[in-house]
Amino acid sequence: MQEKLETKLMPLADKLSNNVVLKSLRDGFLIVTPLILITSLFLLFGNFPIPGWTSFWIKIFGSQWTNWFNAATGSVFNFTGLLSCLGISYAYSKNRELIPIHAGMVSLVSFLILTPMTVKINATTSIGAVRTLYLGPNGIFLGMFTALISVELFKFAQSRNWTIKMPHGVPEMVNQSFESLLPSGFVILCFFIIRVIFSLTSLGTAYNFFYSLLQLPLKNVGNSIFSVLLYIFLASILWCLGINGPSVVNSVWSPIFFVLTQDNLKAFQSGHPLPHIYTEQFIEDFATYGGGGSILSLIIVMLIVGKSKRIKGLSRLTIVPSLFGIGEPFIYGLPVVLNPIIMIPFVITPIVNVLISSFSFSFHLVPYTNGVMLPWTTPPLISGWLTTGSWRGSFLQFFEIILGMIIYYPFVKILDRQYLLEEMGRLKVRKN
Repeated sequence: MQEKLETKLMPLADKLSNNVVLKSLRDGFLIVTPLILITSLFLLFGNFPIPGWTSFWIKIFGSQWTNWFNAATGSVFNFTGLLSCLGISYAYSKNRELIPIHAGMVSLVSFLILTPMTVKINATTSIGAVRTLYLGPNGIFLGMFTALISVELFKFAQSRNWTIKMPHGVPEMVNQSFESLLPSGFVILCFFIIRVIFSLTSLGTAYNFFYSLLQLPLKNVGNSIFSVLLYIFLASILWCLGINGPSVVNSVWSPIFFVLTQDNLKAFQSGHPLPHIYTEQFIEDFATYGGGGSILSLIIVMLIVGKSKRIKGLSRLTIVPSLFGIGEPFIYGLPVVLNPIIMIPFVITPIVNVLISSFSFSFHLVPYTNGVMLPWTTPPLISGWLTTGSWRGSFLQFFEIILGMIIYYPFVKILDRQYLLEEMGRLKVRKN
């Protein structure tokens, strides 16, 4: 069974993790993540989940308190589509062996060319302005495709030597600028034509096309329990084969979860009801706390019932990293990889967590995650409270940790007995 899984999944995992486009999408979103993380902390501090927190500070500073934090968070949240375009184009141009700054700037201009530049203020009057609606979470898929297409067009022009060569002795920066002149013009012309073509259709703009025909349907597909279960199953199986599961499957799911998370964040910031259950925080804080396989539960069980030196020693060494979401030392140290005893609960536990969390959120036993991106090292119980703004989020995590311990317990006993026999056998050999 293990050999069949390895034979079928390893080549697929290699293809996905090494695919230039998928890798660039993943890396591009990672470029934007630190900005979202930092400004999320501003949003969290301005709306800390303690009764009376916001009103206390407003009494001291007035309404400026809210405006200060809205300005900080809006500087990123209102431009996630634009920033994603820049991040993805930077990552993709590096992978395509282009100068990232030139290709990235051209992608940014291309994105703005496709963005509606007028806003209706009444039935007959429009003004020149850009709505943040187009530049924020709703524009992520437009930014994503713009980045990929513009970089590919830039590479096409450059590979055909559509460049201006400067004489020797010209400073390198000047030379690079002139070399990028014709490819940049070619890309901008192409996106100008694309804008004109869309303006002649019933859709009106490229934004309407990408949002209504691509982003919304993909969001609906991703925002389902079946999609999340498939994500968790594939990530867990890949971990069992020694591959960092999330780094592979995130290439496909990351854009969808990113958009869903940003929708919740936007609603939380504006005080509207949170629209989605399945976000990045749902996965990180409720499905796979402690690392892949929800291994915090596994390590705690081993600390409590483990008798073999191997299990006792490893669980003591890895409990602290696991509390902060670092599971690799344990996964490769036990190992979980190709371990037929532990593989079963390693896959089952996060799936059970998804089912329980889905039930809890669906029936409003626990508030939806607010989209605030905490540092991924935030320990369970704290993360549950901060991402839901309620003690019930912490209680759900506590319940899942205990349930995970129950699932892992019989398998740990079997593995511990096996290791004890091995240690006793080695001891007998030494005595003889």
